[in-house]
Amino acid sequence: MKPFVHNIDKEFIFTDEDFIFLSQLAAQHAGINLTEDKRELVYGRVAKRLRILNIDNFKEYCSLLRQEGNEESGHFINSITTNVTSFFRENHHFEHLANNVIPEIIRKNANAKLPRLRIWSAGCSTGKEPYSIAMVLREKIDNIDCWDAKILATDLDSDVLHTAEQAIYPIDGVDQVSDERKKKWMLMGTGDNASSVKIKKEIRDLVYFKQLNLTEQWPIHGTFDCIFFRNVAIYFKRPTQVNILNRFADCLDSNGTLFVGHSESLIGLSERYINTGQTIHQKIA
Repeated sequence: MKPFVHNIDKEFIFTDEDFIFLSQLAAQHAGINLTEDKRELVYGRVAKRLRILNIDNFKEYCSLLRQEGNEESGHFINSITTNVTSFFRENHHFEHLANNVIPEIIRKNANAKLPRLRIWSAGCSTGKEPYSIAMVLREKIDNIDCWDAKILATDLDSDVLHTAEQAIYPIDGVDQVSDERKKKWMLMGTGDNASSVKIKKEIRDLVYFKQLNLTEQWPIHGTFDCIFFRNVAIYFKRPTQVNILNRFADCLDSNGTLFVGHSESLIGLSERYINTGQTIHQKIA
């Protein structure tokens, strides 16, 4: 590792020792791989915590994190997780869900007294992904209220989960949503709330949010028809990625579908998945 020369223009002293400790802590608690090129990101994110806590330097902050039973570890992990998301991001995935996955699920449940559908949004961030999924389900399954249908939405970051559960977003954050969908599935704010929108109850009711660390035990029962795991694997080392993807295969129903991010690969997992589209994979039964 190259020695870090403190920039006098920076607000806080941030040494190699500080960065190594925070990187190890992130790996230990969340499996997050903070490589050297993430040094400036770590500084920028964690510096906000120093200001909130009125701490003068990273050494003091690291000492706080070393204290047994401290509550800051959760805030630290929240601060370094990246939560870039949008409604219908990588829209071809939602088109595949609507045109290929859901028709097959409907066919599979044709004779069921209580049709069942399970989708997992793993790394759901502020909720835009699972709510996009819920909109597609409402649009493609007319009688979905007669189904046992649930979307599990999980994330490590407790702060973004709180935002997701509130289901309120700035109006400029729904620019990519069609006017038809906005009218059908969103409530436009008025008065002091004119700059915000809220997701309608019939969409929110399909989604269940839960905090989950993907590198630890999953308290999950039953199988999923499909899993969205997009732009999350890039934060883990390859062995951790492979382990999680294998565990997803164990959780998927026969021929279930896995959606991954545009920069993520399933190389080395050909015995578990077959590619069926752009960053779309099907479990091998």
